[in-house]
Amino acid sequence: MNDAGRAGWQRAVIARIEQRTGRMRSYYLRAPLARHVAGQHVDLRLTAPDGYQARRSYSIASAPGAADIELAIELLDDGEVSAWFHDMAQPGDTLDVRGPLGGHFVWHPEQPGAILLVAGGSGVVPLVSIARAWRQAGAPVPALLLHSARAWDSLAYRDDLRAISDAHANFDYITTVTRDAGSSGHASSGHASPGHEAPASHARRIDRAMIDQALARLGGAPSTCYVCGANGFVETVAQLLVAAGIAPRAIRTERYGG
Repeated sequence: MNDAGRAGWQRAVIARIEQRTGRMRSYYLRAPLARHVAGQHVDLRLTAPDGYQARRSYSIASAPGAADIELAIELLDDGEVSAWFHDMAQPGDTLDVRGPLGGHFVWHPEQPGAILLVAGGSGVVPLVSIARAWRQAGAPVPALLLHSARAWDSLAYRDDLRAISDAHANFDYITTVTRDAGSSGHASSGHASPGHEAPASHARRIDRAMIDQALARLGGAPSTCYVCGANGFVETVAQLLVAAGIAPRAIRTERYGG
């Protein structure tokens, strides 16, 4: 944890809000926080008029050094904090924030070797920060992001990631959808024009064949793998990576309940 994480709660203001998917929005917070490292998160605290408080942790999507901290918050059916953000929050509203936090699920530009990023649903958020930091650092190593979601419209940041893929030959972007096969096909490459409504690369859950394909396109075993998503997703992907010959010590995971 860095000094900002130990410093305690800071007041943040919502600078702007951007729709990402039907159930996810980006909230850009202006707060006196230290520069984060790609992959870190912050804690948020909401306080009701009667004093009741609710706290949640959210991954940072923005690149290190961005003017505002971008948090992508998905609306959960039983989420009191996510419901407040989606139903009530407006630019100019204030809340408490603490961080940046986390020192394991992070990427530094000086890290050697290729990186493999694997996301399930909203687990793509910290990986977007890593991808943006990678671009900001001058695309120093080969990188590939494999993103699984239920449907094409649930692939948050797909245009942003395709733009990175378009601009950098050593960044590959592979998508797969698990429930909306009708909007998917079998694109042969992750490279596509930003905003172009091309189909997802696959229409099934991540399996060993998909992992093998990703490793082949990456050019071999990565130095570090980052896997983020729900508990079951992370467990499955980690097992597939080990079965494909990736050393467990090279796999970093971050998960949320569900």
